[in-house]
Amino acid sequence: MRAIVHDTYGPFDVLGVRDIPKPVVADDAVLVRVRTAGLHIGDCFGVRGAPFPVRLATGLLRPKHGISGFDVAGTVDAVGLGVKKIRPGEEVFGACKGACAANCRDQAPDA
Repeated sequence: MRAIVHDTYGPFDVLGVRDIPKPVVADDAVLVRVRTAGLHIGDCFGVRGAPFPVRLATGLLRPKHGISGFDVAGTVDAVGLGVKKIRPGEEVFGACKGACAANCRDQAPDA
């Protein structure tokens, strides 16, 4: 799976495209094949690691997660065993960590 990642803080030059392992779907989560990811000013702060208090949430010395994006739209690829209201193939939108990846895994609402 491909993702836009950053391993260090800095200007947008630190961003790169790379293959990463496909996430494992937890029992109360869904895996979404991302078609569209939204970015906002918080993602800019996360890539730069500035202002410094941002690092309390994203990682003090380097990014914990390293994949930007929060808003996502796409197609459900897989669902966890506890998810009852969403099925693979459905079109969805929502929020998750790391929306700038080909797949995004997050907890399903009202699993």
